[in-house]
Formats: sequence, C-alpha cells, structure tokens
Amino acid sequence: MCAVRVTAMVATGFAAQSILRGAIPSFLSTRPTSLILPTPLHTSAFGICSLPQAIKGDADILLKGVGNKNTIEDVKCIIELAKRASLRREVSHTDFLTPPVLKESMLVLEKLADLKVVAQGGYPEAERCRLSVGHPEALTSDPDNVAALSISGNFSFQPCSHGDFLGAILGTGIVRNKLGDILLQGEKGAHVLVVPELSDFLVSAVDKVGNVSVSCKKIPLLSLEYEPPRTKTLKSIEASLRLDAVASAGFKVSRTKMASLISNGDVRVNWSTVTKSNTTIKTGDMISVSGEGRLKIGEISSTSKGKFAVELIRYL
Repeated sequence: MCAVRVTAMVATGFAAQSILRGAIPSFLSTRPTSLILPTPLHTSAFGICSLPQAIKGDADILLKGVGNKNTIEDVKCIIELAKRASLRREVSHTDFLTPPVLKESMLVLEKLADLKVVAQGGYPEAERCRLSVGHPEALTSDPDNVAALSISGNFSFQPCSHGDFLGAILGTGIVRNKLGDILLQGEKGAHVLVVPELSDFLVSAVDKVGNVSVSCKKIPLLSLEYEPPRTKTLKSIEASLRLDAVASAGFKVSRTKMASLISNGDVRVNWSTVTKSNTTIKTGDMISVSGEGRLKIGEISSTSKGKFAVELIRYL
C-alpha cells in the first residue's frame, strides 16, 4: 500500500515550470506500485511531456534523471498516485516527504507540463514538506494541508531534545510521515507541524515528553516561532571534489578522521548515508556528519592552477 497520496490533473500550457521551481525549498521536500506500460514516452523539444504521455509510457523513463537511487521507489509511488488522481480529476496531497524524496519528486514532476505543484512545510525554511498536485483550475490557491501544534511544559530543569518530542509523538501510534518539522522552543517546549487530520488526536494524546508533563494545543501557522539557521561561510581550495577532502575542510577535522566517519556510516549527503570517501560533491549538496552538524556546498569554481575553490556554508 502506498504511504503517500498524490493527485495530478491534466491541463495545457507550460506555466507549471515556474511554479515547480519556486516550490522547491531553499536546501536546494511510501511504498509504490510501479507504472510499466509498453508505450514509449514522447517529449517535446524542451524535454517536457504531458501527464497522459507519462501515464502511457514507462515510468522508468521518467525516473532516469533521479540522482538519489534510494528514493526511486518513493518517487514511483508518487507517479502512480498522480496517474490515478488524474483519472479522477481531483487534487490530493502527499504526507510529509523527507528532503531527498521531495527534491527528486519535484525534479520528476517538473518534466510534466500539464501539472501544478505546491510544496508546503508550514514555514519558509521547512525541511519536511507536503506536495499538493492537481489541475491548475482546481489548485487555485495554497492548500490548507499543514497544521501546527504547541507542546508546552516546564523544561527548565529537564531539557528535552528533538528526539524526546519525536518519541513522545510517535508513542501515540502515528507514523513519522504524518509529522513535519519539530521546532524547539527552549524551556517552553516545541512547535510541531502535522497533517491537519491528526491535530485533534495529538492534542488529546500527548501529555508527557520525557518526564515532563505537557499540554498540547493547536496554534495558527503564523504563530510559529522559528529562527533562520545561523551559518558561517568559509572558502577552501581543494585538489579534488572528493567527499572526504571537502568535508574535512568544512568541519575542521583531519582527512583521516573524516574518511573513518564516512566508512562507518556516520556521513550523509543530501540525507542519504554515503560510505565511499571518493564520492564527488557538487554545488547545493548538504553534508551531515553525526556529532558535527551540517554543511552546505555553495559555489564551486576552478582556480588558475587547476584546483577547486569551494564555498562552504557551515550550520552553527
């Protein structure tokens, strides 16, 4: 059974291109039934195909450009659900997607000219987002598909982490993809993004986080309190764009230690674990290292001596 629901409707025109690009979050956010039919997929001179063509064609053709192979099954599910919804001429939403699945899904859906897509996570810099897909005449405004909760208590003497709040919510029996980001509020608690249909249930079910008694209530999205991430930018000259070289410069650790972290599975690129030190990085990649934090790759340029000047944006 698919764990997400996506609706796609057929409309003419190329206006969806700009909408799709604008919907991708700044970090550039299932179990599928595959679409395998014998008719080949035809594209225009611009590399854009209509949704009916995609439905009649082999889904694997659409998925050729997916860079993160760990997301292929999830993206296939979204394509299949888009097919089903297009036949019903309705608009639907996915659950909250992880950043890699969100990114790859947007890139695939961007190939379909007859589609309008909106990504929402509740606030501008959300990592986990939901996709709303549908006919432009049906999807005329931003859908109301994200709800916000405030979980408050006295955390002065017993601070709780992101994992504590996540565990308390999942302990009620819901699954992770029904939750968006969790925004810690220090001693006050946290703000949590959820699918609207579960907000009333969580208000009544969440009464403790760790050992702290809490109250949970719904709040407007405009009441969310969040701070843009603090960053520090530096530049490094590297002989290659190998992961171990760039990451060691960004996190200020030895290359030997970074290579060990990579081989141990403690390093992720675009939220997917990478175990090969010679993996090539590129502009826009997000590198996460357990215990060290996150690093975004900015502009990369070549030097006169054949090396690479890499902009490194470290999240503090």
